[in-house]
Amino acid sequence: QFQLVESGGGSVQPGESLRLSCAASGYTYTLNDYTIAWFRQAPGKGREVVSCIRSRASTTKYSDSVKGRFTISRDAAKNTVYLEMTSLTPEDTAVYYCAMRHTSFPCNDSPTWYDHWGQGIQVTVSS
Repeated sequence: QFQLVESGGGSVQPGESLRLSCAASGYTYTLNDYTIAWFRQAPGKGREVVSCIRSRASTTKYSDSVKGRFTISRDAAKNTVYLEMTSLTPEDTAVYYCAMRHTSFPCNDSPTWYDHWGQGIQVTVSS
């Protein structure tokens, strides 16, 4: 059974850092065969893409709001995708989700495009 489990969330102060992990299991292909994205959803708002790493080519993409502060990476040997978040601000407060799709196509910003989702993990940035 395909499963994604996020970890590493929590409460931090503005300017601090967190690293989210998304552990994948039960998939058929290698992790490199999946395009993987991190989304977030703040209270009262829709789910927005934060970052994405494309299958095989491993090209990455970031939203304007996190560019230069967040870094997505993939370790196929550990079946894990990471989101390194630095210089966090209160505006980064949200539930963060990882999502995957087995595809050769580039990253897509639409949540409906992805087939598999984690349960989400809370990130709170507050002084």
